Amino acid sequence: MDADTIAVLTRIATALERLAPPPLAEVDLAAADAFVWHADPDWLEPVPQVNRVEIQLLKGIERQREQLLDNTRRFANGLPANNALLWGARGTGKSSLVKAAHATINEEGAHKLLLVEIHREDIPSLPRLLRILRSQGRRTILFCDDLSFEGQDEAYKSLKAVLDGGIEGRPSNVIFYATSNRRHLLSRDMIENERSTAINPGEAVEEKVSLSDRFGLWLGFHHVNQDTYFEIIEGYATCYRLPISTDELHREANEWAVTRGSRSGRVAWQFIQDLAGRLGTPID
Repeated sequence: MDADTIAVLTRIATALERLAPPPLAEVDLAAADAFVWHADPDWLEPVPQVNRVEIQLLKGIERQREQLLDNTRRFANGLPANNALLWGARGTGKSSLVKAAHATINEEGAHKLLLVEIHREDIPSLPRLLRILRSQGRRTILFCDDLSFEGQDEAYKSLKAVLDGGIEGRPSNVIFYATSNRRHLLSRDMIENERSTAINPGEAVEEKVSLSDRFGLWLGFHHVNQDTYFEIIEGYATCYRLPISTDELHREANEWAVTRGSRSGRVAWQFIQDLAGRLGTPID
């Protein structure tokens, strides 16, 4: 092989090395019970302290709480369990319940579950993340908050294959929990566009809607009534020892909900933060 050929091959090899993604940095998944996945470059960021609410403070969603806890408990014990889709109104405790269930199950047993959050925009990197989690072996809740798809987004196909239909499928040590404001994860415009342009509209729409069928457990969340809203407020006030009478608490909480135009767990928490600040009471 002459010198010119060697020089060309050397330049090609150097260019390919620059294009190749950097190797994933070694990460100790025993270093924390929660991580956030970042793609491009791929890495897992430890979360020393998860931002969460104690599970006993989540009022008005007792049925959903028990179903998710039961499913998570079976998974932690090595028994069959389902991927879960928590869908419904904003601010009703969907993501709070996932984080609270993870903490509760870890407090119950010796086998600590890992919680890994993947952002919606990183869904296309999901197969790479699953290969890492599969190789580590630790039982893991893979969590995506506010999952939905818009326009011509094709990432849902990757998720669909990973959840159930791909040749590798979901690793046995990983379960997928997602929250969404939509039961079927897809915008109405996205479904209608598929219906209008497809050769067989029925089959095209079924292809998209069937994504949610990959979740064996569906849990619906809805805005709470006034009594439940007051119960949530009272639970927070008692937990953080806020010096205020029940009548005054209800009056101020109701005024706060009216200004927000809704009653929900999120609205209740925002009110409690405001109230505790005005009362000079820390709630950390």
